[in-house]
Amino acid sequence: MTTYLVSRHAGAVEWMNFMGHHYDYHLHHLSDYKKLEIGDVVIGSLPINIVAELNKRGIAYFHLSIDIPESLRGVELSAHLLSFLDARLERYEVIQTAY
Repeated sequence: MTTYLVSRHAGAVEWMNFMGHHYDYHLHHLSDYKKLEIGDVVIGSLPINIVAELNKRGIAYFHLSIDIPESLRGVELSAHLLSFLDARLERYEVIQTAY
């Protein structure tokens, strides 16, 4: 089992380390998720359709959830600010169905 942190934000990486959350590899972008294996774990803020594909392949997904006020949208967030905003890892399991 390998754990991947997928984020282009330095503050998210700093927060993960500050909080003691384990990951094996940090990626700025998940370009080829088809190379991941059953039992792997992905942490990040990925689009829901990719999360569904990961789950279908037996890969767990933990979302870096943050309740960001409108005034901070588009601002790079530091590890300290992420903690202040109660950032947390939440596991999501997504099933894709047709509409």
